[in-house]
Amino acid sequence: MAPVNLINLESVSKGFGGRAVLDEVSLGIAVGERIGVVGRNGGGKTTLLNILSRDESPDSGRVTHSRDLRIGALPQTAALPTAGLIRDVVLGADSFAAEHEWAGDAGIRAVLDGLGLHGLGLDSEVGRLSGGERRRVALAARLVHDTDLLVLDEPTNHLDVEGVAWLAEHLIARRGALLVVTHDRWFLDAVVRTTWEVADGAVRSYDGGYAAYVLARAERDRLDAATEARRANLMRKELAWLRRGPPARTSKPQFRIDAAQALIEDEPPARDSVAIQAFATRRLGKTVYDVEDVTVTVGADRRLLDDVTWRVGPGDRIGIVGINGSGKSTLMRLLVGDLAPDIGRVVVGKTVAPAYLSQEVTELPSTLRVLEAVTEIASRATLGGVEMSASSLAERFGFPAAQQWTPVGELSGGERRRLQLLRLLMAEPNVLLLDEPTNDLDIDTLTALEDLLDSWAGTVIVVSHDRYLVERVCDSVVALLGDGKLATLPGGVEEYLTRRRAIESSTDAPATQSRGDSRTGQAQARASRKELGRLERQIATLQRREAALHDDLAKHATDYEKVAELNATLLSVVAQREEHETQWLELADELD
Repeated sequence: MAPVNLINLESVSKGFGGRAVLDEVSLGIAVGERIGVVGRNGGGKTTLLNILSRDESPDSGRVTHSRDLRIGALPQTAALPTAGLIRDVVLGADSFAAEHEWAGDAGIRAVLDGLGLHGLGLDSEVGRLSGGERRRVALAARLVHDTDLLVLDEPTNHLDVEGVAWLAEHLIARRGALLVVTHDRWFLDAVVRTTWEVADGAVRSYDGGYAAYVLARAERDRLDAATEARRANLMRKELAWLRRGPPARTSKPQFRIDAAQALIEDEPPARDSVAIQAFATRRLGKTVYDVEDVTVTVGADRRLLDDVTWRVGPGDRIGIVGINGSGKSTLMRLLVGDLAPDIGRVVVGKTVAPAYLSQEVTELPSTLRVLEAVTEIASRATLGGVEMSASSLAERFGFPAAQQWTPVGELSGGERRRLQLLRLLMAEPNVLLLDEPTNDLDIDTLTALEDLLDSWAGTVIVVSHDRYLVERVCDSVVALLGDGKLATLPGGVEEYLTRRRAIESSTDAPATQSRGDSRTGQAQARASRKELGRLERQIATLQRREAALHDDLAKHATDYEKVAELNATLLSVVAQREEHETQWLELADELD
């Protein structure tokens, strides 16, 4: 029996300023489908969502909705009332007027808890919320209601790693169809079953999440190498990393493993970490940043950092994760000298030439044109051993020749973010500090950035909620868990989420127990299978970390102090891997 479509588009076209963003597009959304939408900024993703939701009319063509279709839509800039309470915005003044009407609904409670709205206070005024808090309120208002189709435009914006993981789990368990625009590649792989690529006025459909999309796009590019040679190289490189990464990414049955292997059999690893670190040491010396016994206090008595000691060395690639407000940006500002510690000191290496990408885009010269803003820094730069002109690098970051003469003041938020990053790279720094670099960047730009960083000989420190970027770019992960301490995570982002779940369960054990008692055997089995997948990914991460430590031990064989430090870390990693493997075996036995 053919699936029933909720929405059909027939020969739909839509243009702006003489440019067609959708050209004779025909497609449909069936009951229960989970679709992710990707494409360059300005390519038509949001326009497609607006037309499907009937918030915007096409120039030509036909849009058909099934009878009594219930749509819940979250636009990029959701408008909230300036007055009123969070309770009224999320639950509705009429639908859930009395607390007992919604407090007994486990689904509503899960949304409020998962998005942290109880922490904000349901009786708080909406007008006093920050931009990120308003975004969470708007998302909660869509999730608490049952709909046939949920349409989300960048739902992971302003969510931390933990929030993104919760949202993924919630959407997987939720009934109804889903259509989501996001640049978060981990989220795409976790949630969606079909990927739509919006480009050049067309919408191409691919089975599976981001990894499946990369495979299909790489194959398509291979068949059309004459016109897409550079992009094909990037996609093959990305695919190679995916195939060598956690097994869960590529275990879906729709993957054509033989075709994937043929594409990447001659593709080397994404980067040679040992060679890059050796070259970085020659450029930077032994010291990059030494954070010694640092304490930073905000307000009367809140310690963001409490007696933190941390060493950043040449060639290190470190991801920093943590809950919102835990001090991640504060730590970055300490490193670049924008903030002085209350206690302790930060030692900076003599040869360090840092470049800091902050979350704000305020320093761009709005009166200059794009190419002028780049050449203001330098006309040529050597990156990854290759000398490139300002124009060539601008094109690599999504500014074709025709757009390079656009005034900076006319650029969109994503384009300004790209230009900001481009100007930093033109200065040829040897240390990159990136604070939420994925904000407003599309997937193609993120892939180009990762490709550039693969051969970039320097130290990279990344603060990001984008789990995929952290796993792709960084060799180690540290976390701020809200207690003022900086924790090293040999198990990466998975270990961070495990620790956060342990903290949450310890503070809310009775509620957790009562929810656990109410689960059915089928739900417990689903949770166990999900836990198996999580353990598999964590074991793979620890195995890669273990191999890297063995390489480091061989490299530093004559440095006894370094060998002792590396060996201690290796023993910890091996112990964690063995513990996870034991947990995996025990859980697998329970499911048999």
